[in-house]
Amino acid sequence: MADSIGGSTPLSLAGTAPAAPLGYYSWTLGQGARDPLYILVVIYIFFPYFSNVVVGDPVRGQALVGYVNTVAGITMALTVPFLGAIADKTGRLKPWLLSTTLAVSVCTFGLWWVTPETVQQGGGLYPVLGALILMNVAFAYTEVFHNAMLPRIAPADKAGLISGLAFALGNLGGVSLMLLVLFAFALPGTVSLSWIADAPWLGIDQATHQQDRIVGPIAAVWLLLFTLPVLLFTPDGKRSELSIREAASSGVAEVWQTLRKLKNYMNVARYLLARMFFNDGMVGVLIFGGIYASGVFGWDSSELLIFGLCTSTSAMLGAYFGGRFDDLLGSKRTLMIAVCASAVIFLFMLSIAPGQILFALNIATEPVWSLPFFNTSAELLYFATNQIFAVFFVTGLSTSRTLMARISPPAMSAQFFALYGLSGSVTAFLAPLLVATTTDVFDSARIGMSALVVLIVIGVWLLAGVKEAPAGSS
Repeated sequence: MADSIGGSTPLSLAGTAPAAPLGYYSWTLGQGARDPLYILVVIYIFFPYFSNVVVGDPVRGQALVGYVNTVAGITMALTVPFLGAIADKTGRLKPWLLSTTLAVSVCTFGLWWVTPETVQQGGGLYPVLGALILMNVAFAYTEVFHNAMLPRIAPADKAGLISGLAFALGNLGGVSLMLLVLFAFALPGTVSLSWIADAPWLGIDQATHQQDRIVGPIAAVWLLLFTLPVLLFTPDGKRSELSIREAASSGVAEVWQTLRKLKNYMNVARYLLARMFFNDGMVGVLIFGGIYASGVFGWDSSELLIFGLCTSTSAMLGAYFGGRFDDLLGSKRTLMIAVCASAVIFLFMLSIAPGQILFALNIATEPVWSLPFFNTSAELLYFATNQIFAVFFVTGLSTSRTLMARISPPAMSAQFFALYGLSGSVTAFLAPLLVATTTDVFDSARIGMSALVVLIVIGVWLLAGVKEAPAGSS
């Protein structure tokens, strides 16, 4: 296959003419639309609020979040590969992206009404858990359809940069929204600084945790707004002549054929299996990181926002430079470095607790400064170490997507990126289930989180045998 058109313009990863810069740069804004929602709702603000305030018990809350993601993961396992294959058959991905984005936005906007009082009056936690499951499933669907566009639109020599830029924009969006929430809703009325408002904007009532709940509507509107450039400017595939019913029938049949012919795609299969483990472990750190830190160190929403701001800024830098290294060193080599480093750094993070480091070494518990945030040695060390983890973590996320685009069959991109999404969405199945059950059994958030290290190590071992070469078929 030629690497360029007429010897000058590089081909896309799919071997076709790539999109114009407006098309693939607009595609990166799709990541900028999704990631802030995940950062605000899942990692730093709403899920910790749900665990600590709505549930009222950090240990039980961490377990419930794990079970929510487990059910979502099982649902995705049963549906994602078939949806991807059906999308391949219809030829167009934008209608699928639009419909799933709308579903996520509706669920996320509704988080504003989740309070301990509404839970007690509305039939308990089950309706809320159901909404969170639906939000997670629809969010995973948007990721599948968005990622499946990459092989066709990205020039082969810029794929790593484009993927890394997308994650950088996602974290930039997260930083922007966290700054808004911090200075408009969380800090006013809690600190005496001349440049901070005396009261939260919009009449937000901090006593009822409205500063935590407002991230739902904000993230929902942001998601819709920044998905528009993808829908308007990123080129889509050609619409097929098949009806939806015919596409569904043909797509389902093709999934079964792919599974039966799996020996022709063993390299891809090994990679997906490896990613299932290392991605489970790494994304599990994100899902439970804010919940763990708030439970262990007692951080409130202001501290979690500052923590998230700095972490997302570190991740943004990691995404950009990770994309550069991806194109320079190769996707697999960059990914191996990122995942191995993440495992070592996360293990060190787990060794940190109030007055303790390396699981047994005692350190001072006295405040190191007069600021009301992160004023002990343990908190500062955990904070700093997490910044390094973020750099390698997001490099791994970006590079794993590029590697999938390089080794999967171009004509089956949506189906294979659905399998890719499934291998990642098992993060909502295996890792949370391990964390939930381990946390329950040992009644310890730290031991529950330690299960993630095992998953990352297994993933590294499997990844070592993957070849960075396009898939063949017969």
